[in-house]
Amino acid sequence: MEYAVYSAVMAICLAWYFGRRYSLQRTSKAAARDSVDGGLMEPASLHPIVDHAKCIGCGSCIKACPEQPHHVVMGMIGGKADLVSPTLCIGHGACRTACPVDAITLVFGSERRGVELPRVTPWFETNVSGVFVAGELGGMGLIRNAIEQGRQAIDQIVARRPRGKGEQLDVVIVGAGPAGFAAALGSMEKKLRFVVVEQESLGGCVFQYPRGKIVMTQPAVLPLAGRMNITLTTKEQLLAYWEDIQRRTGLEIRQNERVEAVTRDGTGFVVRTSKAELKTATVLLAVGRRGTPRKLGVPGEEASKVVYRLIDPTQYTGQHVLVVGGGDSALEAAASLAEAGASAALSYRGDAFQRAKARNRERVKSASAAGSLKVMLKSEVKQISPEKVALIQDGQEVALRNDAIIVNAGGILPTEFLKKIGIEVETKWGTA
Repeated sequence: MEYAVYSAVMAICLAWYFGRRYSLQRTSKAAARDSVDGGLMEPASLHPIVDHAKCIGCGSCIKACPEQPHHVVMGMIGGKADLVSPTLCIGHGACRTACPVDAITLVFGSERRGVELPRVTPWFETNVSGVFVAGELGGMGLIRNAIEQGRQAIDQIVARRPRGKGEQLDVVIVGAGPAGFAAALGSMEKKLRFVVVEQESLGGCVFQYPRGKIVMTQPAVLPLAGRMNITLTTKEQLLAYWEDIQRRTGLEIRQNERVEAVTRDGTGFVVRTSKAELKTATVLLAVGRRGTPRKLGVPGEEASKVVYRLIDPTQYTGQHVLVVGGGDSALEAAASLAEAGASAALSYRGDAFQRAKARNRERVKSASAAGSLKVMLKSEVKQISPEKVALIQDGQEVALRNDAIIVNAGGILPTEFLKKIGIEVETKWGTA
């Protein structure tokens, strides 16, 4: 009798286990098909590659993915884990940490699309001894990851590099975005002599986001401030939170000051800015990857109605606006303009918005269905005139009435700036 009860319990448990596995695999296959059919196979940034020879199919990576409750990012196919929705992966890296058999590697780029990155060591130092890189420039665009890198980079500078001598600073931090802000607080905590130089304002790339933009992040530790328990907030709320920390800690940031050159000076460096020259033992580059905005290179682009970022959608209410680009910034701008009452159009040369998050694709889809946004895939701007813009779509010329153009076509990596310092830049094609 006891054996029969035991067998029945075991049978129920096995049926439940295999039922869940079957359901997970069916969902994973459906997500993978949607990615292939929609042309959404290129990851935006850092993403996992699974070694199926090592994978034991435990599903730990799927459970660990912070995006998983909202999207099917990691899945299970044929008893092995896999990245089934590449464009939905935003590089948390939690899957690699959770894998018990080290079957996951985090990589940049893919076989089809390379990503240019400065060459750095595991402790964030470039090939130029004493120059470090953290945050978006090194490929870590996610706010949480950038904060972690900024904090860890200062720890490595303290551990590996000598302090400044005489009037020489210990470190100059270039950029006050998530990585630079965390690095600055870390420098205060370690009692370093440091200066933070930011060409715009506290927040860096976050400061440049459109008003009201929803910022997704994960809890992170900020030196002196403690754990930052924020998972969903707006640009304004996040900046207000950081500004409060800046006030409470007394952190000084040299804003609206641009770094123009970094040159070797004996065992240290001279950082020349638009306002001063700073002598320092080490330099931490915590700048964004955009560098100079990528331009269209078409006649009429020099017109004042052409800008390269959206600040306030409401300033375009009632106007005819064209947004150019296929990434998150472009889709967010187009959707925000449509919601603000502009007559908006979105032009992208590709046939699908591979690089954009699902939430932004849904916003664009909804605005298009409502008739407030004209989506023009496989199109490129040909010429800009005072009242119109000419595009080529599927080989046909199309003219749109136009009051303003917002180009969100990404930016050019500050390669020349890096090379002048002596930093080597490499292209990652699906490698770590």
